[in-house]
Amino acid sequence: MNMQLDWMQTLATSPTMLVLIACSVVTLGVALERAHYFFKRRGNPDATLELALAKVRAGEMKEAAWACQQSVHPLAPVAAQVFEHRGLPLGEIEEKMQIALSEQKLLLERNLGFLGTMAGAAPLIGLLGTVWGIMRAFHDMAQTGSAAPSVVAAGVSEALVTTAAGLVVAVPALVLYNHFTRQVHVMLTVAENHARSIRSALLERTATGSAGPAGEARKAAAARPALAPAQI
Repeated sequence: MNMQLDWMQTLATSPTMLVLIACSVVTLGVALERAHYFFKRRGNPDATLELALAKVRAGEMKEAAWACQQSVHPLAPVAAQVFEHRGLPLGEIEEKMQIALSEQKLLLERNLGFLGTMAGAAPLIGLLGTVWGIMRAFHDMAQTGSAAPSVVAAGVSEALVTTAAGLVVAVPALVLYNHFTRQVHVMLTVAENHARSIRSALLERTATGSAGPAGEARKAAAARPALAPAQI
């Protein structure tokens, strides 16, 4: 019961504690929003890649592009640039891919900066509460002229509680920030690698098509005028 009264008194008298509570609420909201967003965007990029490669090798380009578009993974918009600009030079296709990857990175990293800020700022806010509590303890000692435990208890309690609260906010924020940053890196790397695999398959398909029966027919047609003078 005494512990509950100390907590209530600290909340009522410490502005630093109120700031930390607000930070914890916002941090929890950002973490839940990012977790939900990453859950929706995870998809199955490996299955999408296998289906797209099978369609490309069969010459079904529209079906391959449609298979990529159905994915919720960041692979979808990157692969869409490969299919849309497959007739351009490799350098231009690479530029389009990098632009799409940058756009996806901005979406994935949205609000992550707040978690990183809280991981660094919450301990400092808690330290501010520590200093505030010690100052309050000395102020009470000066007013009463006594250093009895009952006099300084409120200030010391505030100092310890705010320090602990700052760490309670900072540690989960740091863990979540590192976890989400790792997820962003993995998702973008997978999207880039799979898009490059699709691009390579498109190039192979184009080379095979140009060397097929149509290509041989074009070579034969080009050779006929050269044989005409010998027949005369």
